[in-house]
Amino acid sequence: MKENNERPRRRILSPRRLTLLGSVAVIGSAIAVAGSLPHGQLAEPAFAAASPSEAQQGPTGFADLVAKVKPAVISVQVRVDQGADTGTLGPNGERLPPFLEGTPFEKFFRQYGFGDSPGGQPRRHEIITGVGSGFFISPDGYAVTNNHVVDHAKSVQVKTDDGSLYTAKVIGTDAKTDLALIKVEGKTNFSYVGFESQLPRVGDWVIAVGNPYGLGGTVTAGIISAEGRNINASPYGSYIQIDAPINKGNSGGPTFDSNGNVIGVNTAIYSPSGGSVGIGFDIPAPTVKMVVAQLREKGAVTRGWLGVQVQPVTAGIAESLGLKKAEGALVDEAQPDTPAAQAGIRAGDAITSVNGNAIKDPRSLARAIAAMAPGSSAKLDILRKGEAKTITVTLAKMPDQTQKRAQAKEPEQESAKGIPHLGLSVVPANDVEGAGNKGVVITAVDPDGPAAERLQSGDVILAIAGKSVSKAADLRKALLEARSDGRHDVLMQVKTTDNTHFVAVPIG
Repeated sequence: MKENNERPRRRILSPRRLTLLGSVAVIGSAIAVAGSLPHGQLAEPAFAAASPSEAQQGPTGFADLVAKVKPAVISVQVRVDQGADTGTLGPNGERLPPFLEGTPFEKFFRQYGFGDSPGGQPRRHEIITGVGSGFFISPDGYAVTNNHVVDHAKSVQVKTDDGSLYTAKVIGTDAKTDLALIKVEGKTNFSYVGFESQLPRVGDWVIAVGNPYGLGGTVTAGIISAEGRNINASPYGSYIQIDAPINKGNSGGPTFDSNGNVIGVNTAIYSPSGGSVGIGFDIPAPTVKMVVAQLREKGAVTRGWLGVQVQPVTAGIAESLGLKKAEGALVDEAQPDTPAAQAGIRAGDAITSVNGNAIKDPRSLARAIAAMAPGSSAKLDILRKGEAKTITVTLAKMPDQTQKRAQAKEPEQESAKGIPHLGLSVVPANDVEGAGNKGVVITAVDPDGPAAERLQSGDVILAIAGKSVSKAADLRKALLEARSDGRHDVLMQVKTTDNTHFVAVPIG
């Protein structure tokens, strides 16, 4: 029998097993020898060994950095009354932030037990302990964490790196950026860290420290993978993507640069498998600093407000408006009695910059305006009918969410039949070159809206139920009248590139 001299195969661990998904730096050399060597001749190494002085200048790991920053990182433990309106909770009590619902990140949270009790029934009136992370930013006990970690908490405790346990109170929260400021009383010499003032670069080393799955004091390393990520979490979010492994419980913890400064706060991961796949997202330090400063001073965040509904500028819209690039924010409507309306901004205006800073899309407009204080002035560069203009606007305070919801529900309460809609965005035809002077041009169609199968972008609505329309308000009025008359469909006169015809569209 022939002897089997093959080396045994390396055993591959099942992907379902718990694994460490970190970056491992290995210093060493591998020597591959091809063929035979003359007798007495030694094989040359693949590279020359470093001298002692050179070795000291090589990679030294992150031990010194960790020793410097780790004492400032805390584990955050909260008790939440499940009977309250707390949103979606996980097995360890950690909440799914409301702004992640409906995004790709929701799948991970729900797949791994978020939302229901082990028996499949919704939890009711239970006190649940949740875990998260945070970090001190001052020696007197101010600390940063995520809003979704402490939201609706009945009590908050923090555990420091040396195992000491302290009671904390919530100073303020900001749901729009998912940030919170908490404070530990009774001590003035906590270890703390500062924020990075320089913008990090893609490829820079980073380390994340936190409390994943309740395993406090956990350190992982990686690099910055990308900047300016939009994860559909908030109109004000522009996230840093890192590949340092972060997991459930890392929420609210810091990510440091190689100098020991905080470059971002861990807030979300993307994971088709449920575990860390090296795609994590941080709230950038400039955003954190701005929000925390307001929370510390006022306990809440106030933002500038313009009062417009806007949409992206597509290539077709850019061409029709005479824009060189498909950038900017196209105004669908300047809401009545808002700073935008008072300053003379109109539907069809393309906002291209704020205070000299280019606006690439609606998100960048939202961030630019929200970063300014209510009452301050903003200079908006716009393009109107091919003509460049500059308009100065005095910003108002952004209405809070509860006020917005109440305002939105008032028409529904006045009309039990609800608010009719078509799922369209429109601008006056005379604001779009080549569209004529009558009607409104459809600039966007909701694929799930009532009109999706009958109308498309670029169509011009000339009249509804025999009444001419020239602006979005005319469209809404005609729909309300049709609904009041008990009709389920409305007849429109529509002009396309081929002809003018009538089409019946169901009212949503």
